[in-house]
Amino acid sequence: MLDDDLTGYKKLPLYQKAEEIFEVVKQIAELIPEDDDALQITKEHILSDSMMIMAKIAGAEAGELYDIKMENAAIIRKSARDLKVQYHSLAMFGFEEVEYFHIVRNLIEEFRLLFIDWVAAFEKEDYVIDRWGLFNPPGVGPFDKDPDEDIPFDPEDEF
Repeated sequence: MLDDDLTGYKKLPLYQKAEEIFEVVKQIAELIPEDDDALQITKEHILSDSMMIMAKIAGAEAGELYDIKMENAAIIRKSARDLKVQYHSLAMFGFEEVEYFHIVRNLIEEFRLLFIDWVAAFEKEDYVIDRWGLFNPPGVGPFDKDPDEDIPFDPEDEF
């Protein structure tokens, strides 16, 4: 049995909304005709994006570092936005039940609001400097001095 610490993310409202999105996407995907190559590719994209959202929430919750959480958050945002615009691909390729996809778009908007609160709760003091400059907490830059550099450490003292 897995420890609750490893599966605690499943109790998050954000993750539960992501599961709801995936379940609706899966049901819509089952309606896509198997003999239409373009729609089958779109089907792969919508399923992949909806699964990626859940996986990256789990990944972000598994770590504590701000930069890792933010990196996962950026991938979640991209996947959610990509998923939302797939409505246009479904419509363009003639998917007859495209109107059902409005349910997904509404769920993504609900997800977005939960996402904002989730990201705001990331611990900003628990970080390593992202030298690429993308995922540092506010006030930390890629060229800042690492505060850990001042801590004297001699591995010989440890052994």
